[in-house]
Amino acid sequence: MTRTRDTTVAAPPSTIRPVQAAAALSLVVLFWQFLSAGRIMVGEDATGGHGAGAIALHVTTGLLLAAAVLHGRRTRVWWPAALAAAVFVLTFAQAALGSSGSIAAHVPLALVLTVGTVWLAAWSSRTA
Repeated sequence: MTRTRDTTVAAPPSTIRPVQAAAALSLVVLFWQFLSAGRIMVGEDATGGHGAGAIALHVTTGLLLAAAVLHGRRTRVWWPAALAAAVFVLTFAQAALGSSGSIAAHVPLALVLTVGTVWLAAWSSRTA
């Protein structure tokens, strides 16, 4: 039996590559955020770097959202764009919680953002 690849399932390389790149950049920024958060937790003054990382996370997840929307327009697969939109919006909630000092909510939300971003990165790598 010969199996053929369904073209509606396969992601066109022209639209999946930007999703992959933006997801990878977002993961790098999240890694920085975890490193700088760890430094803050041990008493070092890393709030400046952590704040800069928050801005970078807004930018990279915004790029991820834009890339996922473009991919959705081409493939009509919209759940990645919806997940990217949720991650993007949550970065602002995360920043507000961090600025207000609500660490009890800030830390779990960081894990939610990480799961969403890793999910998108894994999906985009698997799709390609």
